[in-house]
Amino acid sequence: MTESLSRSTFEALVAAAGGIAVSARPQPLPEPVPLEEPRPAADSLRRGRLQAAVERAMRGLLAAQRDDGHWCFELEADCTIPAEYILLLHYLGETQPGRERKIAAYLRSRQAAHGGWPLYHGGDLDLSCSVKVYYALKLAGDDPDAAHMRRAREAILARGGAAHCNVFTRIALALFGQVPWRAVPYIPPEVMLLPRWFPFHISKVAYWSRTVMVPLFVIYAFKPRAANPSGTGIRELFTVDPERERGYFTIRSPLNRLFLWLERTSRLLLDPLVPGFVRRAAIARAEAWFVERLNGEDGLGGIFPAMVNALIALDLLGYDKSHPLRAAARRAIDRLLVEHGDTVYCQPCVSPVWDTALSALALQETGDAQALAAADRGLEWLAARQVTGEPGDWRDNHPGLAGGGWAFQYYNGHYPDLDDTAAVAWAMTNSPQASQFETAVDRAVAWLCGMRSQNGGFASFDADNTHYYLNEIPFADHGALLDPPTADVSARVLGLLGRYDDGAQREVIERLLVYLKAEQEPTGAWFGRWGTNYIYGTWSVLAALEQLGADPREPWIRAAVNWLKGVQRDDGGWGESNDSYADPALAGRADHSTAHHTAWALLGLIAAGEGHSAAAGRGIEWLLANQNGGGLWSDPWFTAPGFPRVFYLKYHGYSCYFPLWALARYRNLAA
Repeated sequence: MTESLSRSTFEALVAAAGGIAVSARPQPLPEPVPLEEPRPAADSLRRGRLQAAVERAMRGLLAAQRDDGHWCFELEADCTIPAEYILLLHYLGETQPGRERKIAAYLRSRQAAHGGWPLYHGGDLDLSCSVKVYYALKLAGDDPDAAHMRRAREAILARGGAAHCNVFTRIALALFGQVPWRAVPYIPPEVMLLPRWFPFHISKVAYWSRTVMVPLFVIYAFKPRAANPSGTGIRELFTVDPERERGYFTIRSPLNRLFLWLERTSRLLLDPLVPGFVRRAAIARAEAWFVERLNGEDGLGGIFPAMVNALIALDLLGYDKSHPLRAAARRAIDRLLVEHGDTVYCQPCVSPVWDTALSALALQETGDAQALAAADRGLEWLAARQVTGEPGDWRDNHPGLAGGGWAFQYYNGHYPDLDDTAAVAWAMTNSPQASQFETAVDRAVAWLCGMRSQNGGFASFDADNTHYYLNEIPFADHGALLDPPTADVSARVLGLLGRYDDGAQREVIERLLVYLKAEQEPTGAWFGRWGTNYIYGTWSVLAALEQLGADPREPWIRAAVNWLKGVQRDDGGWGESNDSYADPALAGRADHSTAHHTAWALLGLIAAGEGHSAAAGRGIEWLLANQNGGGLWSDPWFTAPGFPRVFYLKYHGYSCYFPLWALARYRNLAA
């Protein structure tokens, strides 16, 4: 292994990459800005002040380490998830008034000035989220005539009412008898019997779609009615009686129109003709599929929506509450709850592997003996969790590819992900004890290279999961059915390969360079699929190119630097709203700075040779001024999309390890 590729090797790779034929759009990049002349590092800062800030942040991060060596920070989503937890309790008839009161308190505290609930802090009202929260609050006992409920109801009706919610919300409402089942897409279990060559097959959609859909096929077949002990409904949120409503589906495109016609035809003509034995066989296959992947107390797919669907499906299939599979599925959901005094919320999943890898990288940058020892304890914890022998779904398309990845959650053996795998292996190569992790890193590199997509890029869980027409089916109104390659994940893999390269990965690296050049925006930035947004994507690519030994004078790198400097805020920090996923003109823009965006921008600038720039100095000043008494940072802003424009997340750890990482890197420039 090497620290990074030599400059001459990088230039040779770039030259080779330039000769590869790809269908890449030409990029009219802005005029490059020359590399800023070096100036004394931290010339406006006393070195002692910077060192003290690093030490405080380091102590804050070390204090969050668990006894066994790992880190796991809270992972918060929008209010849809805790609202769905209350809906689940009332579906099952297992009401828990004490817990529901605390969840209701959390939900009320998140109501926005517009009367509804957004998908992220400061966002616009989201109709589907607001309807679920309103229903959950009413089920939990809130008076519909209370001021907050009236404001919510008026806001929902002003947006057209509950009939215009997304598919997942309408499915929940159908379970409670609030809309007819014709308001839900036709999703019969016979889908499980379709051959792999058919236009739709579960192997053609993303892992999260598979784990959510398969138990949902069972639910659709039974069309159950929630226990709903209180008999609570929300007919007041509809502008037209749900039984007479004809506008549940909207036409999104000509292809979507065709799929809607096929769906309605199949529902009317084919469904009544399905023989009983065929339906039973389809349900049995769906049951076998998701039971194999139930994943114990870590839950199906490790994600809340799939866990809920699995629990309901098990109930419908006759699994008693005491059955080990059903009991574990129930515990998996409750393990996602987070309690703070008088409030409780439910996480969508947990992020221990990701948090531990990034915490280790930040601590490694400090060079402190205690920090390095703590990072190695985290890496040892990670090494024991490498997915090596499980029959993961990646083998559907790569049957001979051995394991070697890491999952995002504590355990999710069927679904290791490439982003976590690259980050973990990167941290392992960065350890002073790297030799003890060589076997794990070798496996990781082999698995990652085997998961490359045909366009040279890398996705999160699958390879070539690019059947884009499937995003037009009626079920996919969220537009997130697939897992195509993205610049940020591809950059993480490139960064690892730049550190690891033993010559065998040269062709992979060449194709990655071609892919990333093609993905660069005309502004010089890169889109951030798994972090908000262009600042995250741009940092990811610049950090990878540094590991590869890239010349920071390259025009495409200068264009990225120019963009980062251009979106720096007047206060010296950086910020970006999740609104940029809906409107790319807002890329890198926000009316506030955040610790995580400022850290990403700084890490990107330093990677591109701009650590001595005035922009970097101003960003460091912002971090120093906003460090809290515990040595860390905090703000209310959401940090990443789960699915752009549909579902967003707040990684609480991002305000802990990323600023420390940036401060330590900057300090090291002056060492």
